[in-house]
Amino acid sequence: MSKAEDTMAILKLYELRRDEAMRAARQWYFTDFSPASAMDIVELFRGGERASANFRMVTSYWDTAASLVLNGGIDRKMFLDANTEHVFIYAKISDLLAEVRSLFRDPDFLIHLENLVLSMPDFESKMESRKRLIAIWTRKAAG
Repeated sequence: MSKAEDTMAILKLYELRRDEAMRAARQWYFTDFSPASAMDIVELFRGGERASANFRMVTSYWDTAASLVLNGGIDRKMFLDANTEHVFIYAKISDLLAEVRSLFRDPDFLIHLENLVLSMPDFESKMESRKRLIAIWTRKAAG
């Protein structure tokens, strides 16, 4: 891909994040979603309500975006320079992900998102930073 094509792909990803439903889902994920256990995530899927749709919309969006990067569809450096939200998305569920995968019997659940975040040279410091933000931005954690 040329730099211009990479740029357009990144701008398209940004445009998709501006969709009204996606904005609402992201706002829910950032402020209201506060899983204490893997079962909290499993219950989202069982509930089939708005929270389930929000969770699936946000996590599948970032897992897909990560897959595009990992498979060379978007320049990795450009993507990482332009985006950090995926680290927050992963940080919020990272401690629960192994158990969620086990409960779902899906070892590849959100694997692209995880692989991209873990492959970042400074992922430990980024995770620490995002976990601090989670404590500030999540209503249930703060309240």
